[in-house]
Amino acid sequence: MGDSQSPLLILYIEPMEITKESIQQVVEEKIAGTSYFITNVAVNPNKHIVVEIDSKEGVSIDYCVELSKYISSVFGEKMDEFELEVASAGISQPFRVLQQYEKFVGKEVEVLTAQGIKLIGLLLDANSENFTVETKKMVKLPEAKRKTEITENIVFNYNEVKYTKYNFRF
Repeated sequence: MGDSQSPLLILYIEPMEITKESIQQVVEEKIAGTSYFITNVAVNPNKHIVVEIDSKEGVSIDYCVELSKYISSVFGEKMDEFELEVASAGISQPFRVLQQYEKFVGKEVEVLTAQGIKLIGLLLDANSENFTVETKKMVKLPEAKRKTEITENIVFNYNEVKYTKYNFRF
């Protein structure tokens, strides 16, 4: 029958375009099934990419390096044009996603309302629609000679606050 050779097939896959959505998709695929979650992805016009992640157990530098290498490998040579920063969401940064609220349930938080009122209290609950903070304040009751401390649970819709963040104390 003679020499029959199979044709050689070379497949070249063009790397994805680098957009906020494509970066987010790649990160979500990598962290799926782990305790990690995305708090922020930004692709700035000056070719600077920022990916912030968090987890209830915290985020190690080693994992940030691993994720950075993974993102770079997926996008290939296109990443050479960009500066990539993968970091843990800062403990003093405002919450951006529901998972951060859930992480800090039972901890003291600072809330700045849309009206500019700052409150500090215990984060009691958080769900997709709102969150509850227990605050304490001193009030003068009509029948009392001195101010009395009262506890009040305030339910906030997310659009009613400028920010919520962990109240870090030394």
